[in-house]
Amino acid sequence: MPVIRNALHIKKRFKNAELADMGNLLMEKIEYQLEETTHGIWRRYVYPSGEYYAEYSSNTLIFGLPLLHYTRGKCPETGRRKVAKGFIAVGRMALGVIAIGQASAGLIALGQASVGLIICLAQAGIGIAAIGQLAFGVAFGAGQLATGMTAIGQMAAGKYVLAQFGFGSHLWTTDHSDPAAIQRFQDLWTQLSSYIPWLGKTLNS
Repeated sequence: MPVIRNALHIKKRFKNAELADMGNLLMEKIEYQLEETTHGIWRRYVYPSGEYYAEYSSNTLIFGLPLLHYTRGKCPETGRRKVAKGFIAVGRMALGVIAIGQASAGLIALGQASVGLIICLAQAGIGIAAIGQLAFGVAFGAGQLATGMTAIGQMAAGKYVLAQFGFGSHLWTTDHSDPAAIQRFQDLWTQLSSYIPWLGKTLNS
């Protein structure tokens, strides 16, 4: 047992010495590769491990935010992923008027897990209008599992529901054919067809 304790003590001393030699990388000045373009600035950095970080900010500002802000990878100054913040924000995490990212939030949000104040397109999303595998909408929701005043899905809940399994006031499902629901979705299809002509052609073909 004493031999094991001594070995562990020696290993710990070597580890501490290595850390002391390394220093705190976060305290060092980061040397980015800078590239100025007509519309904005790129900042790029490659870690010794080969991991890549890139950030783009446009020169044009709207309400104090860059028109476009893009981030990729972990910021070498913090060791963490940087949230993209812009009028149009694109990154692993994004926050903007139009936000695109794995996790995103904005007036219009697209991503894997997203919150869109107006429109949300995501695998799992929340918004006034939400479309995704899990779509939690206020006015409209469409997805495998959906909610909304008007809801479309395999399972859906709302006031007007078109689904295989539905819960709501007016249902158009495998077991129910409420006239108000049928009229609602026929009117919705007519409206969509007027904005997207090929939808009407597909229905009539």
